[in-house]
Amino acid sequence: MMIIEVNEKNIFDAAKIHSVSWQESHRSFCENEFVELHNPEHQLEYLLEKFKSGYKIFMLLDTEPVGIVSVKENLIEDLYVLPNMQNKGYGTELLEFACAKCIGVPTLWILENNVNAARLYRRKGFAETGRRQAITENLDEIEFAKEKK
Repeated sequence: MMIIEVNEKNIFDAAKIHSVSWQESHRSFCENEFVELHNPEHQLEYLLEKFKSGYKIFMLLDTEPVGIVSVKENLIEDLYVLPNMQNKGYGTELLEFACAKCIGVPTLWILENNVNAARLYRRKGFAETGRRQAITENLDEIEFAKEKK
């Protein structure tokens, strides 16, 4: 298992992971047409915009690409592991790697209905900060920050 930096040669692999994982995680509460828009080509454009705005994107490989994460300063985003590869420690590996890349206290935002992510982040020493931002009329994102030891 290793984590590599995403570049122009492997970015489409990262976009495929992002697409499959994002679609699976949003399918239960988003309209199907909206979910289907997030295909690999769409997510490739999204990741290219992340590069332009200063994010570094990393991909976890274990024979095949299985997960991604992006980091900018102290903000961790886009932590996705392929649905069929979850609960095998890959998310933890990516999170710990991303935390080590952060400048200052690592923070991240998750959808309030993402209980699996919240459970992982709490287990790894993150806590809700109390900050929220509305995504839709019925759904907020909540901020987590790594607690100091």
